[in-house]
Amino acid sequence: MRLEKSTIVDDVKLKLNASPFVILLEYSGMSVPHFSELRSRLLAVGSTCSVVKNTFLRRALNDTGITDLDTYLTGQTAIVAGEEDICAAAKVLKTFHAEFQKPVVRAGVLDSDLLSFDQIMVLASLPSKQALQSQLLGLLLMPATQLVRTLNEPGTSLARLLLAKVSEGAS
Repeated sequence: MRLEKSTIVDDVKLKLNASPFVILLEYSGMSVPHFSELRSRLLAVGSTCSVVKNTFLRRALNDTGITDLDTYLTGQTAIVAGEEDICAAAKVLKTFHAEFQKPVVRAGVLDSDLLSFDQIMVLASLPSKQALQSQLLGLLLMPATQLVRTLNEPGTSLARLLLAKVSEGAS
């Protein structure tokens, strides 16, 4: 393999190794402004979109141990990768596809597990990572909050009773 080609494969391998997820897209028929818009939306959520020749991507995937995606490497392929939340990237792809009918999500990999189109769409419907973390924190704090309310209730009830008696006596 020529040096330029091996450099491209090495760059793709670095991107694949640095990212916990990869989503394959079919982007044929997209105009350059639309593709630029997609890239900027993905960048806003911490992901990148790169166009890669199928032979280079196949070699990089095989070198990183991901062999399940070979059947999806046809046509014009782009990869979405990132160090952030896969749900946010999937959401961007879903809304972008709803607006422009392009790109088509083919498949993906999350922590070396193959994801189908349907699984990626389920991820797109999940709340963001921050929202899930805040929901979890709320669930963890709920027992403590209820305990504090329970402990405060006798004192609060006594105060209400005294206030009611004072109001009765003043009338």
